[in-house]
Amino acid sequence: MATTCVPDATAETHGAIRDFMAARTGRPLWPDEQDEHALLLAAWAAALREHPTI
Repeated sequence: MATTCVPDATAETHGAIRDFMAARTGRPLWPDEQDEHALLLAAWAAALREHPTI
């Protein structure tokens, strides 16, 4: 039986947070960006609880 490759949700969300913050380097987050950042952090925490990799 072949094994399928499933992307690690924790790594994916961590990468999304890195990309999000890198695009905003050198300035504070605007209120709507703070909300988006909070959603990304919540998704990362949920993925980490579901599939701990650390």
